[in-house]
Amino acid sequence: MRRALKRVFLAAAWAGAVGVVLLGGLRLWIEQQVRDRIYARVEDVPPRFVAIVFGAGLWPDGSPTPILADRVATAVDLYEAGVVRKLLFSGDNRVATYNEPQRMLEYAVRLGVPEEDIVLDYAGRRTYDTCYRARAIFGVEQAVVVTQRFHVSRALYLCERLGIDAVAVLADRRVYSRERIVWEGREMLALALAWWDVNVRRPLPVLGEPLPIEMAVGETGGCQAQESW
Repeated sequence: MRRALKRVFLAAAWAGAVGVVLLGGLRLWIEQQVRDRIYARVEDVPPRFVAIVFGAGLWPDGSPTPILADRVATAVDLYEAGVVRKLLFSGDNRVATYNEPQRMLEYAVRLGVPEEDIVLDYAGRRTYDTCYRARAIFGVEQAVVVTQRFHVSRALYLCERLGIDAVAVLADRRVYSRERIVWEGREMLALALAWWDVNVRRPLPVLGEPLPIEMAVGETGGCQAQESW
């Protein structure tokens, strides 16, 4: 019995080690593919029409987490610097009491962005969904993605594989403590899932009628034209 248990333990340990090596190798490979398209400073980012800002959670009182607040603030910096003309806020709104895009919009408006230059995507439940819908629903072909360093490689990789020519600006505006540990811990597995999604599974996110950003913002007055889920 002891020998059998030892064999099981050793087999599990070897499998775990191989898994870690494979996941780590995939992460390094993806990081190498996208590293030349990542910018630390807003003033260095090449201009694009739109910035894609990914959701990153709300506190129980509905306010943005520090990670999300910094993404929005960095996107506002891009807008004020003239690097982008429109902001696409994409997040989760699958239940009425949880509305990431709306909270992102409210924060950006408080920071001075006109509401008519903001577009909301209420079905950005995952990074994959946000990138897929940005291309399929909102007609985005080029973009600046706004996120933190721990997430930027996955965001750029998915954009590229889903048909968006993207560069990224880092939104690391402070030292994240507990939130950073949680997000870092899930990122290696999330990268593996991203690779699986675009190369094997190819799932369809929630879709709807096309709403190209130029038309949705320029002709119909901004956020009223966006989908509600």
